[in-house]
Amino acid sequence: MRPNDRLPPVFLPRCIYHLADAANWVSIQHYGLLSTSALLDLLGVQGRERKQIEQQHRTQQVNLANGVIIRDQKPMPPTTLERCLCGMTSSEWYALLNARVFFWLDIERLNRMLKANHRRPQVVMILDTERLLAAYADRIALTPINTGNARRQPALRGQQTFVPYRTWMESRWTSEAKALGTRTRPKSHRPAELTITHAVPDVMNFVRQTKLLKQGELFLDECL
Repeated sequence: MRPNDRLPPVFLPRCIYHLADAANWVSIQHYGLLSTSALLDLLGVQGRERKQIEQQHRTQQVNLANGVIIRDQKPMPPTTLERCLCGMTSSEWYALLNARVFFWLDIERLNRMLKANHRRPQVVMILDTERLLAAYADRIALTPINTGNARRQPALRGQQTFVPYRTWMESRWTSEAKALGTRTRPKSHRPAELTITHAVPDVMNFVRQTKLLKQGELFLDECL
């Protein structure tokens, strides 16, 4: 890379956020943050039931046998999703998302999700970004969009929407554009999500603070 080609300094925030249903908090403290697929592994869910949860559109939340709640996927109806997918079926996209743990990089996006889940108490986990990156860099991918929403005018998406962290550090969104056949996003375009494949069993080692929010309450605190 020539000096004039250096990427602009787009820094990840000091803290990132995970939003969990309050009903899941005991499980998180015991097992860590598990993706939907990891939760199904833990409970030994197989066959038709697993396929329905993992590969089909969840119009309602799923209550697992251990009391853990898996969120619905109302913003991703298959008929809408299929129009913006590249090289994948809707079932494959659902499975791709269900194999990951998701974190928000800013409070505005976090609060949008809170508004969509306003009927139940929620727990906000505030994590130290630098420490999490040091431990999980090889399993981290960044996305330029909210991958869980396909309403209105959804952006084209596919497997390469999840840009590996080290690739993103080297070339930002170039690999995404090349794979999807789209115009490359500006190098200053900030990530919308940080994801980790499968699970973060030791997540409590990276938590700086947690906050329990009542029904309808938004998150107002800044990263400490």
